[in-house]
Amino acid sequence: MDYNKMWESLDMDIDKHSQLCEVLPVMFCDVYMNQEGRPDGMDYFNFVVAEIHGIRPKELIEHQKKGGKVLGTFCVYVPDEIVFAAGAIATGLCGGSQFWVPGGEKVLPAGTCSLIKASVGARLDKTCPFFRIADMYVGETTCDGKKKAWEILGEDVEMHVMDLPQMKREKDIGAWAKEIKLFLARVEKLTGNKVTAEKLGEAIALINRKREALARLYDFRKADNPPISGKDALLISQIAFYDDPARFTQMVNKLCDELDERTANGVGVFEKETKRILLTGTPLAIPNWKLHHIIETSRGAVVAEEMCTGVRYFENPVDENETTLDAQIEALARRYMKTNCACFTPNQGRIDDILRLVKEYKADGVVDVNLKFCTLYDTEGYKVERALKEQGIPFLGIETDYSDQDEPQLLTRIGAFIEMLESRSR
Repeated sequence: MDYNKMWESLDMDIDKHSQLCEVLPVMFCDVYMNQEGRPDGMDYFNFVVAEIHGIRPKELIEHQKKGGKVLGTFCVYVPDEIVFAAGAIATGLCGGSQFWVPGGEKVLPAGTCSLIKASVGARLDKTCPFFRIADMYVGETTCDGKKKAWEILGEDVEMHVMDLPQMKREKDIGAWAKEIKLFLARVEKLTGNKVTAEKLGEAIALINRKREALARLYDFRKADNPPISGKDALLISQIAFYDDPARFTQMVNKLCDELDERTANGVGVFEKETKRILLTGTPLAIPNWKLHHIIETSRGAVVAEEMCTGVRYFENPVDENETTLDAQIEALARRYMKTNCACFTPNQGRIDDILRLVKEYKADGVVDVNLKFCTLYDTEGYKVERALKEQGIPFLGIETDYSDQDEPQLLTRIGAFIEMLESRSR
C-alpha cells in the first residue's frame, strides 16, 4: 500500500524516510525469514513489521480524526492504563536503528547512548510517523541523558515528564502514586475525558491480558527445545509497544495455541544441545536484532531477556480487585515500582531477578548487554558479573551500539563464549 500521501500530511522527509524503507525489509529478511521451522502464527508479526510505518500510523490518525488523542511513550514505567482509561492511545516511538543516530548527534553529545540519539534523530529528521502523530510525548527520569533529551523534544510538541523515584521505600512508592495522579490529570486535560474507576479498571484488565499473553509466550521458551526462536520472541515483545493491545493479545494467544500443539508434538526450532542464553541489560528497541541474530547463528538459543523488551515488560500484573480510583492508582504504583531498572539504588532486586531467570529458563550462560555510554547498566554490570560468578554461572559482558562495525568482534567473542559452554558439558 502507498502511504506517501499520509507521510506527506505528517510533514515527514519523504526522501530520507524512503532510504529507511529500502533497508529495513532487506534487514528483516536476512535476520528473520531465513529461519527454518518458524511457526505459522509469526505471519501476523511479519506483516506488522512490513507495515510498521503504515498500518498502525493510519489507525492512529483515524483515531485522531474522531477526536481521540495519541501519546508517544519511551519507557515501561509510563502507565499505559491511564492513557487508555481516558480514551486515548499509547504508542511506542522510534529509537532502535543506527539510521536515526546522525540526526540526534546534530544536537546531542557523541557520548550519548544510541537509544537517545536515535530517538531524537527520528523526531528532528522527520523520519518516524509515530513522532509526527503523537499529540504529547511522555518521558521519565530514568537517566540523565533522557532528562535533557526531553527538553529538546518538548520544544515543539507537548511533553509530560514523570519523576520516577530512584529508591523503593514506601515513601517512594507513595511519591510515584502522586506522579501517576499528576499524569492522570494531564491526560484528562489533553483528552477532555474524565478517568473513572470503572474506566481505569477496564484499562487495567486490558493491559493485564496483554501481559498474560506475553507471559504465556515466554513460558514456551522454558522448554528443553523451545518451539519458537529467541529472535521471534524478541520481535513480538518489540511490537507490544506499538500494536493495539486487544488485537495484540489475541494474536499472541493464537500463536501460543499453535505453540501448544508444537510442544505436544515435540517440535522445536533449535538443534539438540544448543546452548541456552539469558540476555540481560539495556532494552533492544525495534529494529535492533543484532545480538539475537549473532547468538542464534552461533549455535546459541536466546531463551529469555531480563530487559524492558523482555520479562520486565510483562511480569507483575496490576491488582484488579481495587474499585476506587485512589486504590487503583496505588495498585498501579506498586506494580510499576516492582520493575527493576538499573536507575534504582540499591538494586538487589535486579540481581535476584537474573539469578531467578537463569533457573526458570535453564540458561547455560548469561550475556549482559550494555548500550555504549549507558553508565547505569555499565556500572551495575560489575555487581551482575560478581553475583553470577559466585553462583558458578558463565558470564559474558558486552558493550555495543547500533552500528554493525563491531559485528566481527561480537561474532568472535560470542562464538568463543558458546564454545566454552559446550566444552563444559562434554
